[in-house]
Amino acid sequence: MSHIYPIRLRSSLHETIWGGRRLEHDHWKTLPVDDSLIGESWETEVSNLIQNGPYEGQRLGTVVAELGTALLGEQATAIFGQRFPLLAKFIDANAQLSVQVHPDDRYASEFEGGKLGKTEFWYILSAEPGATIIHGFKAATDPTAVRKAIEEVQLEELMQAEPVEAGDVVFVPAGTVHAIGSGILLYELQEYSDVTYRMYDYGRLTAAGTPRELHIDRSLDVSRYEASQQIKMRPVSIAATPEYEERCLVACKYFLTREITFKGGVRQGTTEDSCIILTSLGAKVSVAYGDQFAQTETLSRGQTLVLPAALGAYRIEGEGSLLFSYVPDPNDEAWQAWKAANPESAL
Repeated sequence: MSHIYPIRLRSSLHETIWGGRRLEHDHWKTLPVDDSLIGESWETEVSNLIQNGPYEGQRLGTVVAELGTALLGEQATAIFGQRFPLLAKFIDANAQLSVQVHPDDRYASEFEGGKLGKTEFWYILSAEPGATIIHGFKAATDPTAVRKAIEEVQLEELMQAEPVEAGDVVFVPAGTVHAIGSGILLYELQEYSDVTYRMYDYGRLTAAGTPRELHIDRSLDVSRYEASQQIKMRPVSIAATPEYEERCLVACKYFLTREITFKGGVRQGTTEDSCIILTSLGAKVSVAYGDQFAQTETLSRGQTLVLPAALGAYRIEGEGSLLFSYVPDPNDEAWQAWKAANPESAL
């Protein structure tokens, strides 16, 4: 017999050459007791272990295979098929990341063995003074000019560097040349895909004294060459009550993320056509569900819960901010409001 309840996941930590220890320093995660540099914490990786309920000890991917649409939802399945749709991460960029670009779904399906492309967004949680990201080009360009700049290790002259600070929302559609600069901690939500093309690495060498591998031809195939029309999004207020405030940070056919800030109150809802990913940005809340809301799970800073699409009615109560993400229906009112406020970025 299957079980439907809010699923608590154990994060998976990923060591990187550009990572640091800020996830622990800023009280998001507990890191290994060593000198490892942790660049990413993956919140909804399919190999992550479930920490609660009847599925405790099983991997998310195993439960997705068992529950299917009851977990994923009709809308999520229509877009992504029978696989978990979205990968949420915390990213600690202690050093500059390489310049990357991701393909869209069509290109990835054709050239990467049926995989998804990758559209993503970043919510900047903290940034050191002067921190920047790369987002597209300063002006319209072309593959020939970009290839020449890469070969001459001068791509910086073409790329758009944008200062960021805590609270900024950055949308990165597939095909956008991008990089996270040093001194930035952010939350990322993306299509569940591992297809990344490294376009440029500033001429840096590995510990062995060799350049890191680049994927220049594929990068040039999938890149957008116009200047970015909009880099920082304009969040839209959805609700403002004495109990909570809610705004839509970003929206597209792949995902919609709301930020809900609780003021000691209650927000009640019902799951519908998509599973929901809840990640606390400091919120201390309880999530009640089941008959007469008799069962509860708690959520606190840096933790993530997945609400299955078939869960039904739920109540969230507490204080602080959390992110509420799902695959939206085309008629979603928050999506429509967000598109009206951000026409330059509407997909």
